[in-house]
Amino acid sequence: MMQTTAWPDVDFPLGAHIVTPRRWYTHHGIYVGAGQVVHYQGLSTSLRRGRIAKVSLAEFAGGRSVHVRDEAQAVFADFEVVARACSRLGEGAYDVLRNNCEHFCSWCAVGVARSSQVERLLSNPRALTFAARLLTALINGWTSTRDALPLLN
Repeated sequence: MMQTTAWPDVDFPLGAHIVTPRRWYTHHGIYVGAGQVVHYQGLSTSLRRGRIAKVSLAEFAGGRSVHVRDEAQAVFADFEVVARACSRLGEGAYDVLRNNCEHFCSWCAVGVARSSQVERLLSNPRALTFAARLLTALINGWTSTRDALPLLN
């Protein structure tokens, strides 16, 4: 369950697993207090692997809404989630299928790296084909993705 929060007016709970929508996925981070988020930058700025970084909430959100993701299975207290997130600052082992921002946040709160987005993608052949074609289009010079779009219909 996700709870919508008007983030400019609200201070998220320490250690909260927060998410913000992107065009084809949801981006995840851990709120570490004082308006700061630790997240895996992934492929957000280029096709080069990003690192785990601490950024402002505004930078994390990128002008989009931010929600708190309920971590019902969390095994760590809020301060432990923050400590786990900060312990990996600078890590650069991003892998979209095995070590992405959602895997990172799950590991921080639950102790197990999981990504429901990846699990859904891998269980849906049409979505997997779409993702492969889209990634190919991006790698080939950020060409038009129009050819991949009919797969969604």
